[in-house]
Amino acid sequence: MNAKPNKRFLQALAGETLTPPPFWLMRQAGRYLPEYRETRKTAGSFLDLCYNPELAVEVTLQPLRRYGFDAAILFSDILVIPDALRQQVAFREGEGPVLTPIRSASDLDGLDISGMHDHLAPVYGTVKGLSQSIPSTTALIGFAGAPWTVATYMIEGSGSKDFSNAKRMMWGQPELFARLMDLLVEATGQYLIRQIDNGAEAIQVFDTWAGALPETEFRRWVIEPMRKLVDRIHSERPGVPVIGFPRGAGILYQDYVAETGVDGVSLDSSVPLDWAAEKLQPKCTVQGNLDPILVVAGGEAMDVAIDRVLKALGRGPFIFNLGHGIIPPTPPENVARLAERVKSWRG
Repeated sequence: MNAKPNKRFLQALAGETLTPPPFWLMRQAGRYLPEYRETRKTAGSFLDLCYNPELAVEVTLQPLRRYGFDAAILFSDILVIPDALRQQVAFREGEGPVLTPIRSASDLDGLDISGMHDHLAPVYGTVKGLSQSIPSTTALIGFAGAPWTVATYMIEGSGSKDFSNAKRMMWGQPELFARLMDLLVEATGQYLIRQIDNGAEAIQVFDTWAGALPETEFRRWVIEPMRKLVDRIHSERPGVPVIGFPRGAGILYQDYVAETGVDGVSLDSSVPLDWAAEKLQPKCTVQGNLDPILVVAGGEAMDVAIDRVLKALGRGPFIFNLGHGIIPPTPPENVARLAERVKSWRG
């Protein structure tokens, strides 16, 4: 792709090696920031915040003002897709997401893609607002949850430790499960194209629970849906790079990169750095993978770990990030220390 010359994040995704590397952090807009907590109070529910373009733009900009990240990511949630498909979705304090579970053909029949874009119009408004208000050197990332991960919430009705209902449907009602996944591939593809049309310059797809699947099912329900999404974006909106995040994929990261066609891959904290440099970085840009708890701990342990990531991956196309999202107890001053350390790195 032809990267915009003043956007380092896009240059790295186009295969350039930059020193220092560009950086942003997953969940960089969130509860660890006092200004986010204040804005969140005025919004009502979490979903109300996701569907309020003015406030969603504001919370997206907050970490940029503090830390000067090279990319902003749309403030939203992966569960706006089931919400837009007319599944009941709510976020309860202390509980997280709660959905009316999809367990039967009649439950699935109740989902409807026809009004999806009307429902998601505020999210597209946020993307458009961000494209007009972020700094000229900052790239704008759109995102969605991957079909498998979103399906787990839709079937379980909440988060899960073992995904027993989702797996039971996958193996016990394979036609029903395939129907749900096909719907999610189509809905997610449309959703991401609309984000791009409103100003998103790159896309990240979060497959948070990819590591819960055995190899055969990983290939069918993680790699194959992602390949379809990447193919669609690359063919319909050429030049827009796609980052995949198959968290917990282990050595299957290698096949994921080779078979999906992603431009970048986000690494969780368990991925060995030298292995990633040897096996993944020659094929695409790598992003990651500092343990988020190190940013809670801060101090020398964080500094040493940051340097280790930079030394291992900074010799090729690389974007510094975490292995998962920032967590609420993170001291903002530790994020500032991380930002300064990455920005001052000279190889």
